[in-house]
Amino acid sequence: MKTKEVVKISLRQNAIFIPSEYIANDIKKLSATTSVLAANVSKLGFTFSESLLHALNNVSPNYKVDVLEVLKEVLGTGKNWTPLVKEWNIPTGESVFDHVATFFANVFNRTNGTNLPCGHIIPDHTFPLERYNGCPFCGTPFEFGKIEKFGQGSKLKVLELWDETALEDFYKSLLQSKTALDATQVESLKTAMKYLPLPKEEIAIKETLMLVIDVLIENGQAENVTPYFKTPTDILRYLWFKNTGLLQIIEPKTIVKRASKNGQHFNFGADQSAQSKVLAKKDLKLKYSRKECLMVASWLNHLDMDVETMCEIMHPKRGMWVRFIRALRLAEYSKRKGFEKLADLLDVFYNQTYEVWQSKITTARLKFDAAKTFDLLKQRPGLFARSLFSNMLWFGADETIAHFSEIIDKVPARLIFTLNMYAQNYFDKNMQRSVKPLGGTNKRVNPNALLGLYDELQLEEMKNQIEDLCILAMKKRFAAIKNTNKTIYIDSQLYNMPVSIGDRSDSVQDLPVALMGTRFPIEGNEVRLFMQWGVDLLAQHLDMDLSCHIAYENNADICSFSRLSTKGCQHSGDIRSIPNKIGTAEYININIDELAKANAKFVTFTCNAYSNGSISPNLVVGWMNSKYPMKISERTGVAYDPSCVDHQVRVTQSAAKGLVFGVLDVAKREIVWLEMTFGGQVVQGLDFKGVQALLAKLNSKLNIGSLLQLKAEAQNLTITDDENADEVYNAQWAMNAAAVTQLFID
Repeated sequence: MKTKEVVKISLRQNAIFIPSEYIANDIKKLSATTSVLAANVSKLGFTFSESLLHALNNVSPNYKVDVLEVLKEVLGTGKNWTPLVKEWNIPTGESVFDHVATFFANVFNRTNGTNLPCGHIIPDHTFPLERYNGCPFCGTPFEFGKIEKFGQGSKLKVLELWDETALEDFYKSLLQSKTALDATQVESLKTAMKYLPLPKEEIAIKETLMLVIDVLIENGQAENVTPYFKTPTDILRYLWFKNTGLLQIIEPKTIVKRASKNGQHFNFGADQSAQSKVLAKKDLKLKYSRKECLMVASWLNHLDMDVETMCEIMHPKRGMWVRFIRALRLAEYSKRKGFEKLADLLDVFYNQTYEVWQSKITTARLKFDAAKTFDLLKQRPGLFARSLFSNMLWFGADETIAHFSEIIDKVPARLIFTLNMYAQNYFDKNMQRSVKPLGGTNKRVNPNALLGLYDELQLEEMKNQIEDLCILAMKKRFAAIKNTNKTIYIDSQLYNMPVSIGDRSDSVQDLPVALMGTRFPIEGNEVRLFMQWGVDLLAQHLDMDLSCHIAYENNADICSFSRLSTKGCQHSGDIRSIPNKIGTAEYININIDELAKANAKFVTFTCNAYSNGSISPNLVVGWMNSKYPMKISERTGVAYDPSCVDHQVRVTQSAAKGLVFGVLDVAKREIVWLEMTFGGQVVQGLDFKGVQALLAKLNSKLNIGSLLQLKAEAQNLTITDDENADEVYNAQWAMNAAAVTQLFID
């Protein structure tokens, strides 16, 4: 086991993993090395629980060094955090005239100025060069400094102890999660599978199953994965995952279109959309060895399903299947002895001698044949649930609800909760909803046109019918489980934590995780955004932009590279080229009192890829917050202090040019953590109404506390304030979103 990698997993769950065999003694008195470790960790904004401190006191100094190194690596203390401007909280006074004068000075090679290492001449009486760490004209940094201010944070985050049992429970919870894993959970699961044996647990989600299958095949156990494939879609999902790294089946044309759009640029000469499109198509080409072809042919041949049903399942992705059939030489393998089922499958598939279930549904709906439509939908409860709202508007609420109630016990719990959460928004005539198409960015969709046929009272009744039905169904499921416990403790914080359903985050949280929609209170008057990118990359032009969008009652403002100073916000300067290997950083200071006086409503935190392509991999964004003033280095302008970090995320695989990573509610003085992708090189490409739609979606989500309250009512448990209750649910437990999903009883 590689313990440093496992420690990273535990840190995401607000803990430190220590193997029991590493604890050599039971000494109570703190050793010198333990005291030094605790002091260094407190400078980073963390402290240890009593049990963890005792365990660390009895492990070797080498393990203590490993723990400190992991914390430093995650918090980026070895990275370059130097901005373009020294003392950037004071505006430099640079103007458009400075840029224009510098442009002409370089075009005509004037000599009355300062020559910089990047080759540019800065004319006299333009930029105040003594205030810059690099070139103010091209954004190339030359001077670098280290973090100078540590321990300014007003709160220390308490880390708990993880032993082998806790690690194993977490590992199993990821495999058993009843919702799709986000990027953080996927990375944790991959690490766990790499260094730990695979437990024999039932895997609830297809996307998780793909990761397990991949590990088995890489370990030479391809013959053992056949039972895991239940349908042709499972096989297609795995093949596409191996080709693209995507756990969802996103159409090739969508990926190509996304790559082409990311290659666009404001400057026509720098536009690379055509080249990006060609490269994307090249990357999606399929090529397989004979061994791989035989393996997939065997999987299809051994599926426990009749040929017509297999073809019907393959039909929605027919174009992709045609490509895979050719690349895998399945026609050739179908002629071999023992592959008769594969031969029949290809014959029926190519001749299209099969019926498509969805076409029968569409025909019945268009004919307004309610009886036949509902008979067909009852055959597939999941699809009935997903089309419930539209069918209520099409056929009428009472009839639709009556038919749906007959099969609601067969619907996965996550879908029932989703229906209950989103009904409020769906049946609102005036509300646009936030959706994220596969492979695309967040978009707003207009209300269903059929809503106009109903009055407000009828729509309100529809919402109430769905809520009553869903709550009754979940209470029945909870009540059906025998529970001998009498009391339950529900931490008050859980009423502010949304249940994770349908949130497939593309970014990784290396610090203790937070569910999308979690709210962070602001203790002081200042919030400091930060962005760091370019670590381990060679020196090159790579322009990432940190920006914020300020929404007022009737207008909006921005703070970005094009507007470094504005009311309540100050930017640290636009860096457009990264130094060699160490990366670079940008900051924005937000003064809440000043924004409140100006009646600002929301401040949206964003980062953009101004360069061609999507957001740079391993780019880190987040915000700092402290009750006490956060200082800025007078010498270098470094303004990063790990002890003040509230939240940070690392972009791993993004197909987007823009990312929203938080929204500050000025009046409430709290930050909502969310992740919303959007297109565009600059913050002006952000659709703030889309942000509002996503906030409405997050606000409608069921919180964990309410879910546990529902369980308590159904199982006759008494809710108590005593943490010694029979069942204890605290914030530490809720950090493992996969464990929370075990409350979804199917």
